[in-house]
Amino acid sequence: MDFQQAVRSRRMVRSFTSQPVEPSLVDEICELARRAPSAGNTDGLEFLVLEGDATETYWDVTLPADRRSGFAWPGLLNAPVLVVMWTDPGAYLARYREPDKARTPLGAGEAAWPVPYWFVDSGAAMMTMLLAAQERGLGTAFFGMFDHVEAVRAAFGVPQGRLGVGTVAIGHRRSDDRPSRSAARRRRPLGEVLHRGQW
Repeated sequence: MDFQQAVRSRRMVRSFTSQPVEPSLVDEICELARRAPSAGNTDGLEFLVLEGDATETYWDVTLPADRRSGFAWPGLLNAPVLVVMWTDPGAYLARYREPDKARTPLGAGEAAWPVPYWFVDSGAAMMTMLLAAQERGLGTAFFGMFDHVEAVRAAFGVPQGRLGVGTVAIGHRRSDDRPSRSAARRRRPLGEVLHRGQW
């Protein structure tokens, strides 16, 4: 599959089979995600890979059993791999206090960053992960943890200071997968979003 095909055919998958994914393949996907841009080459993103019983623990703390009967995407819970992405703003602050970056004010604290690049870099890594999985014939879905970040942190021993970015489910798409209602929204034509020279 070439790059254009991977980009144009990629969709969020919300119904997975329980067929396992080789751990080496998950490692390859995460390694490619690590090659996404990183401000100052900080390398402040970490991946918590959950497989087997660990995925059930994740769902127990983010979608308790008493809430599952009304969940619109039950096939999402079949995903054999969940990659929970965590970023470390402290690593960015430390990097921008180093001699080659100290001339900027960005080492002073998180408020010094007009744009929090720990999230920008995480988004770049997440997209790389989605495309890497697509190219390998796997389905993915990215979703947030929202108000369950601290519960996930506690369940899996994630250190304080790491911010939960979200979770990527990886697996094989099941035939009953269906798009969300958002997929029907019209994508604006290029001429509406591309501004040359001035707005």
